[in-house]
Amino acid sequence: MSAPVRDATAPSPAASSAPTLREAFRQPKAVWAIAFAATVSFMGIGLVDPILPAISEQLHASPSQSMLLFTSYLFVTAIAMFFTSWFASRLGTRTTLLIGLGLVVLFSALCAGSGSVGEIIGLRAGWGLGNALFISTALAAIVGATAGPSAGAIMLYETALGIGLAVGPLLGGVLGHVSWRAPFAGTAVLMGIGVIAILALLKKEERPARVSPLAALKALAHPALRTLALTAVFYNFGFFVLLAYSPFPLEAIAARQGTAFGALGIGYVFFGWGLALAITSVFVAPVLTRRLGLLPTLLGTLGALTLVMLALMLSTSSMVAMIALIVTGGLLLGIMNTALTETVMEATDLPRGVASSAYSGVRFLGGAVAPAVAGPLAAATTVGAPYLMAAAALVLSMLMLVIGRRTLSHVGQHHLTAVEEAEAITAGDEV
Repeated sequence: MSAPVRDATAPSPAASSAPTLREAFRQPKAVWAIAFAATVSFMGIGLVDPILPAISEQLHASPSQSMLLFTSYLFVTAIAMFFTSWFASRLGTRTTLLIGLGLVVLFSALCAGSGSVGEIIGLRAGWGLGNALFISTALAAIVGATAGPSAGAIMLYETALGIGLAVGPLLGGVLGHVSWRAPFAGTAVLMGIGVIAILALLKKEERPARVSPLAALKALAHPALRTLALTAVFYNFGFFVLLAYSPFPLEAIAARQGTAFGALGIGYVFFGWGLALAITSVFVAPVLTRRLGLLPTLLGTLGALTLVMLALMLSTSSMVAMIALIVTGGLLLGIMNTALTETVMEATDLPRGVASSAYSGVRFLGGAVAPAVAGPLAAATTVGAPYLMAAAALVLSMLMLVIGRRTLSHVGQHHLTAVEEAEAITAGDEV
């Protein structure tokens, strides 16, 4: 198979040099508006995590029911991702951004006023649709709005992503300490500000080239993309076992010790997790992929994550061990997200938007299944069983890579530019 053909929409070589901090932060107001909205959007990923035990207790729901807040959100996100490139090509990037943000405002506000966990599960599905529309077009919008080379704008977007991933769980913990409703209301207010900023500052763009509504689904016929999508399904299963299930063992350990860990304590733990993920995705993953190669980095990181899951299975009675392992998992997840997306970008000659939609749609399905399975499994067996299941899923992820290695034989022959590397980081962390 020949090396991938460069996407016609990719930045020119002149824009490929690494930007300075001054270039990154000297941007038009429209770029800052999108970056602000992106920060809040990424915060929403981890915002719910610290309040899951509180929702379970105060709404008289089981942990399994509470974790379905992730399942409904991720399942709808996954399905929507297959069609977001077509949707944006019909309505334009600005309109797609505004529809996505508007849906998040609406459904997060409704979540704040809900009276049952079943209502929140349903409303989170609408939130997932809005988030899919936003995150699938935000990177293209921020590049299109910049007045200079795209590398600086992408670095700003990357910064917004890191801040959002790290601060989301912390803000969720702080607001959740007041009420489980407060994080939802806070998201609605912040996203509402984002809508106003984009309406006021982002100009309408030329209509992009039309994309077939089935383009992303057809893309899965590509052997390399199919291999990576299957790898991502099992990997994301492990990812969301760690993210969605871990608050409950932490709370259980605290209860056995006669204390309450609470939303704030969980928020601090996952602030460390998100910060670790952001740091390694930006600073460590690019170094490892250049020095070791993409496939060795993927296999090595998956192996290390498997060991972390097995260690978590054996550490559900130790608060210190669990916190250390969760943060360590964040370090590895940051490397994995970036390296896997970089491999997707390099593995095919498909347009990036189409390949990204297909890959993201499949990988989010893996994330949607994990919370739905982890809770019932823990209730029926032991508290450590979901981590053992996550370890098994990660082994299957490695197996998919090994089985499909021939379809990826050309990966690593093309070295990504600074801009392409930054795009891989931002796309990879849009969990």
